[in-house]
Amino acid sequence: MNARDYCHFTEAAYAPACPAPLSKALPPEIPLHRLRQARGMTQQVLAGLMNVKQPVVSKLERQRNVRILALRSLVEAMGGKLEIVARFPEGNVTISNS
Repeated sequence: MNARDYCHFTEAAYAPACPAPLSKALPPEIPLHRLRQARGMTQQVLAGLMNVKQPVVSKLERQRNVRILALRSLVEAMGGKLEIVARFPEGNVTISNS
């Protein structure tokens, strides 16, 4: 279940757990825990959306080398889409996994 599904099916009492719209532009680079905070989510809520326990989210946020699949799950649970772009002098290429 992603953030959009979660917010769609939860009752109004749970609305604060839904990702907040970004009120201002995010910096071009941001640590995972700051991104989660900017989305208005706690580790507990994000863990629920990812179907993992809260310590897993904490560990992901502290790791220097995160697996792409885990990062994709984390970003999608926050309502985003992970894109990987390779930058070359002659242009950028978005890498797909298909």
